[in-house]
Amino acid sequence: MTRDPLIALRPWESPEVTSWGRLPMCAVDRRSGAMPLDGRWRFQLLPAPDSPVTGDWASQHVPGAWTLQDTWDLPQYTNVRMPFDTFPPAVPAADPTGVYERDVRIPAAWAGRRIVLQVGAAESVLLVHVDGRPVGVSKDSHLAAEFDLSGVLRPGERSTLRLTVVKWSDATHLEDQDQWWHGGITRSVLLYTTDPLHLADVTVRARRSGELRVDCRVRHAAGALPEGWYISGEVDGRTLTQDEDFDRANAEDERVSAFLGEARLLTTVPEVRTWTAETPELYELTVRLHRADGTVADTSHHRVGFRDVEIVGRDLLVNGERVFIRGVNRHDFHPLTGRTVTYDDMRADLVVLKRFGFNAIRTAHYPNDPVLYDLADELGLYVVDEADIESHDHAHEIADDPRYLNAFVDRVSRMVLRDKNHPSIIVWSLGNESDYGANHDAAAGWLRRHDPTRPLQYEGAAKLDWADPGLASDIACPMYAPIEDCVAHALSGKQTKPLIQCEYSHAMGNSNGTLADHWAAIEATPGLQGGFIWEFWDHGILQRVSDGRPAGRAGAGLHGNGVAAPGHRWAYGGDFGETVHDGAFIADGVVLPDRTPKPVMYEHREIAAPLRVECYKHEGIVLRNHQHFRGLDWLTGRWELALADGRTLSAPAVLPDLRPGETAAVPLPFELPRDGGEAWLTLRVSTAEDLPWAPPGTEVCAPQVRLRLAPRTVAEPAADRPVQVDAEGLLVHPLLIAAPTLSLWRAPTDNDELGGLAPRWRAWGLDALVRKVVSVQRDASRVTVLAEYAGTVGVVRHRQVFTPVESGILVDEQAELPEEFDDVARVGSVFETVAGLDLLEWFGQGPWESYPDRSAGAPVGHHRVPVDELFTPYLRPQESGGRHGVRHFTLSGPDATGLGVVLDEPRQVSVTRYRAEDLTGAAHHDELKPRSGCVVHIDAAHRGLGTASCGPDTSSPYLVPPGVHRWSWTLRSL
Repeated sequence: MTRDPLIALRPWESPEVTSWGRLPMCAVDRRSGAMPLDGRWRFQLLPAPDSPVTGDWASQHVPGAWTLQDTWDLPQYTNVRMPFDTFPPAVPAADPTGVYERDVRIPAAWAGRRIVLQVGAAESVLLVHVDGRPVGVSKDSHLAAEFDLSGVLRPGERSTLRLTVVKWSDATHLEDQDQWWHGGITRSVLLYTTDPLHLADVTVRARRSGELRVDCRVRHAAGALPEGWYISGEVDGRTLTQDEDFDRANAEDERVSAFLGEARLLTTVPEVRTWTAETPELYELTVRLHRADGTVADTSHHRVGFRDVEIVGRDLLVNGERVFIRGVNRHDFHPLTGRTVTYDDMRADLVVLKRFGFNAIRTAHYPNDPVLYDLADELGLYVVDEADIESHDHAHEIADDPRYLNAFVDRVSRMVLRDKNHPSIIVWSLGNESDYGANHDAAAGWLRRHDPTRPLQYEGAAKLDWADPGLASDIACPMYAPIEDCVAHALSGKQTKPLIQCEYSHAMGNSNGTLADHWAAIEATPGLQGGFIWEFWDHGILQRVSDGRPAGRAGAGLHGNGVAAPGHRWAYGGDFGETVHDGAFIADGVVLPDRTPKPVMYEHREIAAPLRVECYKHEGIVLRNHQHFRGLDWLTGRWELALADGRTLSAPAVLPDLRPGETAAVPLPFELPRDGGEAWLTLRVSTAEDLPWAPPGTEVCAPQVRLRLAPRTVAEPAADRPVQVDAEGLLVHPLLIAAPTLSLWRAPTDNDELGGLAPRWRAWGLDALVRKVVSVQRDASRVTVLAEYAGTVGVVRHRQVFTPVESGILVDEQAELPEEFDDVARVGSVFETVAGLDLLEWFGQGPWESYPDRSAGAPVGHHRVPVDELFTPYLRPQESGGRHGVRHFTLSGPDATGLGVVLDEPRQVSVTRYRAEDLTGAAHHDELKPRSGCVVHIDAAHRGLGTASCGPDTSSPYLVPPGVHRWSWTLRSL
């Protein structure tokens, strides 16, 4: 038996080989009019690429990862470390290899035409055969590979197409991204045909001045071009003219040989509508290649956005304006299909981002599906397009390894050649977390020569010297730099580049503390221009609990509330039996796996609000247009006035005609009541028209100002109603099944665990404090209880004073924390209620979850939410459900009876069905059993969330220090 030459070549362990037989990448879209090959393919999974193919065929859906389609090779998650222990370029002998086959019949009408196979993406090495004949090889798991099959496919006849995909390869060491490891063909496969005379590439450059230049490259399948061919084109009906000077220069200098033709078309569009993320204006461009007799041989369609991107000083400018980059990092991801995403999936992603105030995405850490860029052009999002280069575990070795030089340049150049015509792309990125070496500089050199119209960035170079990142970065783009360091750099006098963090505010679990503080500093500091939150998705894979397998393409239905369907859970690292993994670190997005927004999305929406509201001398309100390019005509507003007495007044708002950056004073829309109670004014801003990303009436922000503080009140004692306590000094109340006791512990967030806080708290014994009653004293109807709560290294002295008042029981509390407890999670009270109290109503910040350092997006008002909807189902159970700045609240049943609590000042409150130990002891939500009653926390102080799982912790104002903490609250029955 003749050995397959592609197998004999062993391309999976040859880093110098990036492809064989693969066509050059280009920006000519061939998706329309093609023969799609998606669907069921014959399939078998081999243990290694040189294992023999048998006659035992199963089937797989293409596109799709075999790791999610019931094979023995399951998903695996690692962050930095590789899933195997070999050094580059070596790979393990056990190397899952998928063999896909299907029969294709080529239409007879394709006779005499050029026939091309396009494989949208394959992880990680693709080998192509037709009828057993080797055709080509490709690497780079996130870009398409095309092969000319004109000589091996016979029109009118049936052929067998075989695609062999090798999972582990030398290229895997370049694709060590923070994501699930999969194997398979993850984007669409198709055949398309062209005339032998065809457009090999089209490069569009459209300036904000209206100048349009279109450069075309032409080839012929036979080699030499025929005489007399020419190019024509029009943009929105306006004819482009040929650049005769360009043609003359090519002819005189003999720059173009007989097998490659070049042509340039020009025009200037008058009164051009420019493209920005706020105003994504697009023009339709058609380019035609003609034969000598005038007939059309090939056509290419493009949507053109006229815009300029440049760096002037330390500012990144779009159309001459310094823009804030309110970005997020995004993977191609779906909880059922992994990296295989549909048009509807991608559109839904970008719609969510637009609705929550994001204006930019970084394609972390590889070129995304090509449809994504079409959608970013259409909907309006700035894009940092990133090459498929991340050698995290072996970064230093590979950055200067000449064996990988070709791979670096290949991956960067192919990305640019594919995506260069998208106006949404404003920055190129050379990759991620791959150290910095000669290979980066080589790729940067090619890129700068090919596309001088955009800046490029690379964090690995920029982290060495923010002021002078060198050849590989025009932007200082650090990761998780403390905002204090960023401000200091901007004020140092040494800054020469825009500072835009490529990753900041890590969104793992209950996180993103101090986001508003971060942005306050950015907006106040010239030289700081924004950044990209890590990241968009929680990458939970829907997993069947019964057998631990991925749910597959059909799944079990996604509820859309963040909770996995019954009998399923969201899987993270280690859930598929793998021993090498990085756990829940894969769950670090601003949306849950079904795209349910986490509370941080509302925080970001308010920080990015296009309209700001400020008080003005207690007589009126100042409105500010906080956009870069757009007026307010697309918005409508409604005023709301929340009063402490329970009323909410409402009135329509007339928004002034403001250009970007302009302000206007408007009168107060309401006359404040004379009772002197607390009052908060909110402007609810919604879309006034039907937009591609939002129907009319979609709320885009709710800026708020405080008009009046609440006067402090003192409850009057009621001596005729004694307070009942038991022998341990615990309050006895008919609506409580567990009396209020001191709490210093919270179910650790991911930031608490990975940032090292939770281990300290456990070492101090805060999760199991032992209560000891010191004394119980009665003074008339008042009861004073002194207790000590002992940890392993310190004792907390706690005093409770119970006083009957007209409205119920006043509880005055004091806790004295020893110096050893210098940074705890919380200081407050916890109690549990009887069953049946299922509705929480409160006056404070809401309605969504908020915490001391993540509360800017939760306006003060009157809110009501069922208790079972208060809890955010983070993938790994943890502290959740808190509401910041609560003044008073009630818990009631269907008959409106229940209990109420009035707080001495705005406090952090949480009401859930779970004790902290319930959450701490569970790895997934299917392990939790809700309690019938409510677990209520009232905190005198609650520690901020920060982002310490990967980034800075919270700042000092949000820490809970040792010393004396005092708080009081009144408990009453409804």
